[in-house]
Amino acid sequence: MKFTATQIAEILEGDIVGNPDVEVSKLAKIEEGTKGSLTFLANPKYTPYIYSTNASITIVNKEFSPENDINTTLIKVKDAYKSFSKLLEYYNDIKMNKTGIEQPCFISESSSYGKNVYIGAFSYIGDNVIIGDNVKIYPNSYIGDNVTIGNDVQVFSGVKIYSESIIGNNCVINSGVIIGADGFGFTPNEDGVYSKVPHTGNVILEDNVDIGAATTIDRATLGSTVIHEGVKLDNQIQIAHNVEIGKNTIIAAQTGIAGSTKIGKNCQIGGQVGFAGHLIIGDNVKIQAQSGIGRNVKDNEVLQGSPAFLYGDWNKSYVHFKNLPKIVKDINDLEKKINKNG
Repeated sequence: MKFTATQIAEILEGDIVGNPDVEVSKLAKIEEGTKGSLTFLANPKYTPYIYSTNASITIVNKEFSPENDINTTLIKVKDAYKSFSKLLEYYNDIKMNKTGIEQPCFISESSSYGKNVYIGAFSYIGDNVIIGDNVKIYPNSYIGDNVTIGNDVQVFSGVKIYSESIIGNNCVINSGVIIGADGFGFTPNEDGVYSKVPHTGNVILEDNVDIGAATTIDRATLGSTVIHEGVKLDNQIQIAHNVEIGKNTIIAAQTGIAGSTKIGKNCQIGGQVGFAGHLIIGDNVKIQAQSGIGRNVKDNEVLQGSPAFLYGDWNKSYVHFKNLPKIVKDINDLEKKINKNG
């Protein structure tokens, strides 16, 4: 896929300095630019690279004026970083703009789908599935019985969406995600053998939810596991049965949330955080990476540690944590002096 400087300038409403007919077909960092590539300059510390880059086109801010000779065609815009991001989005939309039903795949006769859908090869669409408009289901995906998928949803390769799950509009579900598997529920018998607890609920993803690769969201025992509107989940997160995550909360990779914990809206949770079950986490909470949460958390708290406590207190305590050997030695020396003088 090739674009000329003229075409790119029209998309970005920018001004061309150089050859308007030069073509690009790939993207590159400015320091690694080669012929036929497009790059950008936004951070001033990368300015020296514009004089040595071999990129065919470079997007720059309007006020940029080269002090030495350059080999690249410039497209001047108001904000180079935002314009490059806009171009990436435009490029991605074109690249991902697939439609149609590839074969082989299986679509139950009792299922339905809307306009402009794409269903990739080797995908399975179960009974009574409802798929909205502009949905893209990439190859090797599994959509179980009675699943509902809204409009403008992207389901990438290898996703498994179990029965009765409900997916809202404008969701992105990345490869390897499993939605609606049974939760980790077992009861011990008198002989020490564990019996499985049936999970008859479902998972609900509201609108504008992004799910990172290899994340798992378990179905509820009863009722629903709910991921509210605007939630963004990183890769490799485990969300257990009957968990609820509030609107616009963001969670980093490898976090684990045990069953029936409720997390509020607009929270920011770092990587590798562990939550015990049946907790209530307030709104606007911030939790630092690798923290362990074993209690309810009030609105607006900032936590760190395992078990976690207030972030400010943790920082003050850390000063003493790292000096513990010296503190212990000082105490022992004092005890010796007291005993000697006693």
